[in-house]
Amino acid sequence: MIVKKVLSEELLTLAEVKGLLQEIMEERLEDEEELGYELRKAINHAEMFSKTSPEKARVLVNKLLELEKMKPEIAIRMADILPQTRDELRSLYAKERFTLIDEELDEMLNLVEEAMD
Repeated sequence: MIVKKVLSEELLTLAEVKGLLQEIMEERLEDEEELGYELRKAINHAEMFSKTSPEKARVLVNKLLELEKMKPEIAIRMADILPQTRDELRSLYAKERFTLIDEELDEMLNLVEEAMD
């Protein structure tokens, strides 16, 4: 497939992608269209690795974006991975030019824990 022009771009969590792919799959099955190889693989991947619902993932991203040292890309990655330890969080910030103190890490972990409930 050749892409000529990008019309819009939006960062999505894996859970949101899973929801969109499910909608596409349902539409195509209703129209009795065959699902392509790439679509089947994408749906399988999203189902296998998505850990939460699209709504919970978006709420978590929005809460994380309210924090001081948070970038949208990192918030999306955190919603996808749902880190459980400080070390996992530090690995997400490995390329950044700043370090996080323990209180900031704990605040992020608390937000992730709340989102999982």
